[in-house]
Amino acid sequence: MVKHIILWKLNDNLTEEEKASVKENAKKNLEALKGQIDGLIDITVYIDGLETSNADMMLDSSFESFEALKGYAVHPKHVKVADTFVRPFTSQRSCLDFNK
Repeated sequence: MVKHIILWKLNDNLTEEEKASVKENAKKNLEALKGQIDGLIDITVYIDGLETSNADMMLDSSFESFEALKGYAVHPKHVKVADTFVRPFTSQRSCLDFNK
């Protein structure tokens, strides 16, 4: 199994209301990919970080293999969600992929 963890920082120019909306939309649409992409075992987006956090959202996902993760990265459904609900609103992205 391969874990794929991402931390995002939202754009500073977003209001708190806009940030809340972005986080809800990202969570709903990313988690909806479960069952739609081969090799994606589980996907959860965390949006309620504590005030000590320096990231706004975290994606925690699991894949059957590294090949499945590579397929997810370019899968049209994932790309559409990322391009619509995540990338336009984020200023920083950190990623850690590892074998579990």
